[in-house]
Amino acid sequence: MNATRPSSLLALALLVALLAGCGASPVRESTGEYVDDTIITTKIVAGFVGNGINLTNIKVETFKGNVQLSGFTKTEQEKQASADIAKSVNGVKQVFNEILIR
Repeated sequence: MNATRPSSLLALALLVALLAGCGASPVRESTGEYVDDTIITTKIVAGFVGNGINLTNIKVETFKGNVQLSGFTKTEQEKQASADIAKSVNGVKQVFNEILIR
């Protein structure tokens, strides 16, 4: 995998964040929260890539520091490794691991 891809994803995410609105509410993030969540998601995805976890079947969503992992994996070990990587990222408050094994 190309080593510049996580950097490109981060740059794109930051650009999108700068174009987002500024107001926050219980169901909508402020621009700062959106940027933080985008960075968290990008770091998790980069951690998956760095540890050989297949991203084609795993989705990562972050909202106000809470991370939800969903999708499918082949083993319990990969499911647990995904959660461990997510928990290790600075700024993550809670991880909801909804990955199914198939």
